[in-house]
Amino acid sequence: MPKIAVIGAGPSGLATVKTLADAGLTDITCFEAQPELGGNWVFRDTTGHASVYETTHIISSKRLSQYSDFAMPADYPDFPSHKQMLAYFEAYAAHFGLARFIRFGTRVLHAAPLPENRWRLSLEGPDGRSEESFDRLVVCSGHHWDPLIPETPGAFDGRVMHAHDYRRAEPFRDQRVLVVGGGNSACDIAVALSRVANRTAISFRRGYHIVPKIVLGMPVDVAYRRLRHLPKWPRQRLLALMLKLVIGPYKRYGLPEPERRVLEMHPTLNSELLDRLRHGTVATRPGVAGFEGPNVRFADGSLETFDTVIFATGYRTRFPFFDPDLFDFTEALDVPLYLKMMPEAFPTLDFVGLFQPIGCIWPLAELQARIVALQATGRLARPADLERRITHETAHPHWQFERTPRHAIEIDVYDFEKALRKELAEARAA
Repeated sequence: MPKIAVIGAGPSGLATVKTLADAGLTDITCFEAQPELGGNWVFRDTTGHASVYETTHIISSKRLSQYSDFAMPADYPDFPSHKQMLAYFEAYAAHFGLARFIRFGTRVLHAAPLPENRWRLSLEGPDGRSEESFDRLVVCSGHHWDPLIPETPGAFDGRVMHAHDYRRAEPFRDQRVLVVGGGNSACDIAVALSRVANRTAISFRRGYHIVPKIVLGMPVDVAYRRLRHLPKWPRQRLLALMLKLVIGPYKRYGLPEPERRVLEMHPTLNSELLDRLRHGTVATRPGVAGFEGPNVRFADGSLETFDTVIFATGYRTRFPFFDPDLFDFTEALDVPLYLKMMPEAFPTLDFVGLFQPIGCIWPLAELQARIVALQATGRLARPADLERRITHETAHPHWQFERTPRHAIEIDVYDFEKALRKELAEARAA
């Protein structure tokens, strides 16, 4: 019976522990740095760590964001709040008895490979530092913990922060706030700030596909699911037509038009930003060119005074417990992992949940965890040609995604699900 370590008790880590236990594996230890499960779905008013913010609601729908064998409560709305999501994860863990496998308040400081494909973990917990060795290692720690703030010329007299440390709008009441970025967090934060700030502006360096969460009376991911059997080119064109009819040209909102087609860059799901723009409670600005004392200079040469600048500019994909020469995808345009989980050189290491879908992560992480469990129990062989498979996978993305580090782990939900199920079918065929 292999001794297995799982890093992280967020949604993907919980799915992994549950799936391993279902496979009959019992020597499982899940290391969670925080005192509770849930990962960044635990709202903490302190900063310096991953956390949802006060107004967070899930951006994928309830129907498509639940574990395969544990439904969300019937009275949950289409887009549950972070409190409801945390209650769901806690109920999942309680129902399947997962807490017995989790060592809370224990941080993995270092993970190093040992001979015979084993792993040594250096740990820090309530009783101090220690080391333990394991036969397998599963990394479920996510990638939303190392904030990226782009270098900006000049000095700013006000406060500069990353969305990683934003928790609620109230501390910014009556301030002049600039939010930099066009992703989900940037738009959510700008909408929340617009209700309390003296002035809220959002800086777009480029155009984004901003997609309402509800279209044709249904969650947009449910609508997209209905198109999943269509060939790609009509699916993409239908989505583009739908957005054109529902939203119209982005220039009418003061926004730049996207340079790439829908599905070729990560969309922003937000039903409120466009409304706030048309009501004048959020203003658009071009990209930031530099700071000049209390002012921000923009790419068009204009100058404007702000009290706070919040960069919602993403995260670096790296792991503090691995040596950088082992795994560091900070600047990577391609992540060399088969099915976004298996590295070629380490047959007893897997990453679960290290991908960015247009949709929800943990139902797909559950499928990845099944692959891990089947390999750990000897019912599914690790592919012998991993190098070839990784090369093929990185050369054939699901869509022609932007060649940026942000899109290095981008996937299409249904293409990825199909690939994972194909791998699982190898065990059934054996």
